[in-house]
Amino acid sequence: MRRAPGIGALALLALGGWLLVQGWVGGGSNENGNPEPVGSPVRASVVRVVDGDTIVASVDGRDEYVRYIGVDTPETVKPDAPVQCYGPDASKENHKLVEGRTVRLVFDREARDDYGRLLAYVYAGGRFVNGALARGGYARTLEIAPNTSHAAKLQRLATRAATAGRGLWGAC
Repeated sequence: MRRAPGIGALALLALGGWLLVQGWVGGGSNENGNPEPVGSPVRASVVRVVDGDTIVASVDGRDEYVRYIGVDTPETVKPDAPVQCYGPDASKENHKLVEGRTVRLVFDREARDDYGRLLAYVYAGGRFVNGALARGGYARTLEIAPNTSHAAKLQRLATRAATAGRGLWGAC
């Protein structure tokens, strides 16, 4: 179901060097079981992969850090923190999924985190990247309200990976 433009629809405004995004909650699952985008997607070119759950993407000509909503991969680049078990594997998988690609960023209720990063569900081609990381055992779920539109789906995928011992669940 799509909503008409206006309050609650996805809106992008560039004000004073900041990209403001407002999204609405909705969407179901498509025929592949992937969640439908929550709002109108924004196309972005991946400039570089930072780690397993963060990228730098060119959004409307501006490089933005983008943190994947709903998943958390083991650390590889956090200052003053050791590289965690399965972190390099998660980062490598994220490279495979999105590096050098044009992706769709779909936002939930809050556009940015406390570090100024955009928060998004990321789609590469027809693949829901956040879900692929959970399904493959590269990520645990991380539910932070109010950005929880796909929390149940991501939890199901991570639980299946854990039960099967995939990825970090079998290695760490």
